[in-house]
Amino acid sequence: MTRRVKSGGGWFAIRYAVRKAREAGGFWKFYKALRSKNACKTCALGMGGQRGGMVNERGHFPSVCKKAMQAMAADMQNAIPDAFFRNNTIAQLRELSPRELENSGRLNQPLLLRRGEDHYRPISWDEALRTVSRRLKAITPEETFWYFSGRSSNEAGFLLQLFARLYGTNNINNCSYYCHQASGVGLTSVIGTGTATLQLNDVEHADLVFLIGGNPASNHPRFMSTLKNVRRRGGKVIVINPVRETGLIHFKVPSDLRSLLFGTPIASQYVQPHIGGDLALLSGIAKRIVEMGCLDLNILQKHCTGWPELKDHLQKIEWKDIVRKSGVSKREIDIIAESYASANNVVFSWTMGITHHVHGVQNVQIIAALALMRGMVGRPHAGLLPIRGHSNVQGIGSMGVTPQLKETILSRIQSKFNIQLPTTPGLDTLGCMEESYRENIRFAFCLGGNLYGSNPDALYASKALSKLESIVYLNTTLNTGHAHGLAGETLILPVLARDEEPQASTQESMFNFVRLSEGGPVRHPGPKSEVEVVSAIAHEVLDGNTPIDWKHLRDTGNIRELIAATVPGFEKLHDISTSREEFHITGRVLHRPHFATDSGKANLTVAELPELIGGDRELRLMTVRSEGQFNTVVYEEADIYRGQETRDVILVHPDDIAALGLEADSRVKVCSDIAAMENILLRAFEEIRPGNALMYFPEANVLVPRSIDPISKTPAFKSLIVRIEPMSAEGRVAV
Repeated sequence: MTRRVKSGGGWFAIRYAVRKAREAGGFWKFYKALRSKNACKTCALGMGGQRGGMVNERGHFPSVCKKAMQAMAADMQNAIPDAFFRNNTIAQLRELSPRELENSGRLNQPLLLRRGEDHYRPISWDEALRTVSRRLKAITPEETFWYFSGRSSNEAGFLLQLFARLYGTNNINNCSYYCHQASGVGLTSVIGTGTATLQLNDVEHADLVFLIGGNPASNHPRFMSTLKNVRRRGGKVIVINPVRETGLIHFKVPSDLRSLLFGTPIASQYVQPHIGGDLALLSGIAKRIVEMGCLDLNILQKHCTGWPELKDHLQKIEWKDIVRKSGVSKREIDIIAESYASANNVVFSWTMGITHHVHGVQNVQIIAALALMRGMVGRPHAGLLPIRGHSNVQGIGSMGVTPQLKETILSRIQSKFNIQLPTTPGLDTLGCMEESYRENIRFAFCLGGNLYGSNPDALYASKALSKLESIVYLNTTLNTGHAHGLAGETLILPVLARDEEPQASTQESMFNFVRLSEGGPVRHPGPKSEVEVVSAIAHEVLDGNTPIDWKHLRDTGNIRELIAATVPGFEKLHDISTSREEFHITGRVLHRPHFATDSGKANLTVAELPELIGGDRELRLMTVRSEGQFNTVVYEEADIYRGQETRDVILVHPDDIAALGLEADSRVKVCSDIAAMENILLRAFEEIRPGNALMYFPEANVLVPRSIDPISKTPAFKSLIVRIEPMSAEGRVAV
């Protein structure tokens, strides 16, 4: 077990930055790369753009974190040596960890693997593009699906979804279906928009922030500076999480000398519900607010529908059921409600601890309802904040990367080009995987990301992808999908990182702020821009069959003109190349109580409280990220915040280890309803709520069943049942 730090951030983060700078070729070189006028490559909190890197939306400098440094250092790696693929078989690649694959270097030449072969082999760009085009011409559109990562630009996302639809399919989806789709669906059902209702500046004025089901100290470290500011002004932060996370208790913000030297307490109150107990807990807070009479009746009666039904539902819920199903005492809920009732400006923020459940949409709906009950939506300095992951995952969604285009975008595209786009329903991400498994889909195109590594039921995902005739990956580095997500024919196309693009591109933060990235010098010969690759394939496949000049759309400025003309709120993209004016998207920041629903009112809904899953000798398990990773990308094996030096562990409360008759630091077998993982290290972890357990994503995805929220289709990565069995006496390891 590695030494566990007592605070997040701090001097360790500074030493880590120095180490990353050395790996990237020196401090000055690394600093210039981070300061370039490009949007951050990691989380959607947002940084960079025309104010220069390391500057946030409020103009604060330095605003940077380990995640940005990790991604930049990865992009500044040397190219993968020519001998790498000659010396490593597919079997050997499968033995490499996610970290080892990421650290193999930058991809710099197209690669091809056909079924039965043992090695990837390099091919020319001409052969690669001809191969993709030939495949698409030989099959029907409904035999394809198209997957988009959140690290791509708005321009590449819009261009590819337009190509796929004109090709003839709506099997178009993005990585948000496996993370925050429940947020988008849940928020849209209540307030008519699926994104944050506020700006970063609003959060800076809050006197209470709810942080529900997330760990930004590990995954969005720059958000900790905002929470530090809230606490320093005398505000409160209420953390709701089954795990006591080090960085959410105490954090040292490196860019703030006072915080760096003395640290900043983050959580004013830390509440640990059972995994899956959030809906009961949040309903309990709402019930208590009703009992206290601390309601904004003007909002509820004039600007909401469904309030009488929700009020009646809350009054009828028994407190004993709330306490039992949440695992949180009535007294703790009372304290939360009292803090909420006395606050003036409240922000509700959450991450995938809320969405990764079979009732994820209902979790989001009750959060929105709780905020509306006190009028904390529809005015400045308060609101709803889904803390999104990838740097442009929200922008990719805005560009129409979803099975069904919004009606306005659909009609504008059809009108502009006098065309008819497909009207088939289209498949979500998991639906595409299932149809691939049934052999109804033959071809997949992946614009970035790691589709295999993002899937639940990893064995099923591997089999589903293996049944494809062809899969195309556009990536900057290797990932586990290139070793385990193999089709009859697998193509890897090397693409440029955001700060290497030859043309300017745009991205959207989770605060609905659009940035302009200027690109920069290419680090290695070989990779191409995503826009160049997509436009070349579209031209070859559809040339003469559509009124669109795909060569014209190799220019990102021309793509932006098309976006500005067809996507509501993005009109300013038309002139951004010359104006350099970055902007908040019109109509999304809600500083007055008018909602984008048919009635203009927010829609409150009622949800029954789910039973806690699990039984005797079973534990509720959630998969988590470590401090040393970002999404599926693992940069460091160690997790210093949880004191773990390896990732093949299950973290369990000491009381549960004793009750199960097991020994800490022994090797065990972890079983779910669909699979088992052997030789896993059982670690005693007092910070987890008894009855619950943690394992690392994506390695533990093999255990995660394909259970989904029925409304958003988001998999329940954070709510599954496992059983732990001893291996043997030989399984015990030294500590």
